[in-house]
Amino acid sequence: MLQVLATVWALLLGMLLIMIGNGMQATLMGVRGALEGFGTLELSVITSGYFLGFLLGSRIAPDMIRRVGHVRVFAALGSFISAGLIAFPILTDPVSWTAIRVVLGFCLSGVYVTAESWLNNAASNQTRGTVLSAYMVAQMAGMIAAQGLMNLGDASGYFLFVIPSILVSLSFAPVLLSINPTPAFETAKPMSLLQLYRNSPLASIGTLLLGGAFAAQFGMASVYGAAADFTVAQITVFVAAIFTGSLVWQMPVGWLSDRMDRRVLILALAAIGAVATLAGFLWGGRFEVFVALAFVVGGVANPLYALFIAYTNDYLEAEDMAAASGGLVFAYGLGAIFGPMVTGQMMEMTGPDGFWLFLAVVFAAITVYAGWRMTRRPGVPVDETGAYLGLQPTATSVAVAAAQEWAAEQEEQAEAEGDSG
Repeated sequence: MLQVLATVWALLLGMLLIMIGNGMQATLMGVRGALEGFGTLELSVITSGYFLGFLLGSRIAPDMIRRVGHVRVFAALGSFISAGLIAFPILTDPVSWTAIRVVLGFCLSGVYVTAESWLNNAASNQTRGTVLSAYMVAQMAGMIAAQGLMNLGDASGYFLFVIPSILVSLSFAPVLLSINPTPAFETAKPMSLLQLYRNSPLASIGTLLLGGAFAAQFGMASVYGAAADFTVAQITVFVAAIFTGSLVWQMPVGWLSDRMDRRVLILALAAIGAVATLAGFLWGGRFEVFVALAFVVGGVANPLYALFIAYTNDYLEAEDMAAASGGLVFAYGLGAIFGPMVTGQMMEMTGPDGFWLFLAVVFAAITVYAGWRMTRRPGVPVDETGAYLGLQPTATSVAVAAAQEWAAEQEEQAEAEGDSG
């Protein structure tokens, strides 16, 4: 494993620094926005701007890479990210922040597409699973570390905006100085949402709903914390608990995924999420309780995304998996755009606890739909399911396609071993 990581350490380090910067700016939006007097609804629109840009970037960045190459796209988008982070404390009005967030989402998506294609090119059939897993760990570690850096300064000033800008600028040095050959870039035509739904109704609807839940967690958690009168230190602990849960829960969920009916596991995780978030809405009082609930909710949401991908693969031929990755990312992106705005509306109507109410409704909807789908067709036998890989919702279609390619290779290898036995 160490030998594998030695070949991609620069990319992993660069992405770690980028994710620290991204994690800081996401939390800063809620904290600084409250200090600037922005309303909950305004902050929800600002949050949605990021996911709109991210979805656009995931569709446009591949064409940019084909025209001018990986290195130029990576460096150019990185410059815009660094500049955008510095612009936040200068242009302190909701319209400007929304525009900046759209640009940041677009640029970060393009950076992820570029980095993921490099990673995929650096991996062999035998090492692809390890490389992708390390990449996802680096992403989550960066988001968690970002919360600790939030306590180094005052959100009302410039300092906390300068830190992520510097980190993002530094992140490109190890990547650009260590990359050797530039990979050929190819992407499959995305599967339409209708085709995706026909292949896997549960995964397509579940991914759409889950996009709204993750976007609410990622973008609105700090807004909720500020509205609930948490201190900055408490907000960072609360947000860090969400991402820590998402990292810790991946392994046990992945282990269970390969040993039981995935629909049952999807239903169980969504039900746990619904109960935890409903508890946050009805009974949460002490800060420690909210942190524990955040750990559970994060632990449920992120593994569910990887579970939906694995479940989709169970109903696809290997040659269709790459196309399905584009459809899944698009469905997820649509949900992510609208999730924060609906959360903002609920918080406007019910107060800060509307954050929990929105998540409870989403998880309950996934639970009910999963239960209904279980009555519509038989499940895939456990010994015929594909492999699970703990992808994070921040992954683009490049990483999702690479994971699906890895799953197909694992399945083919298992069949070959079975035949030889």
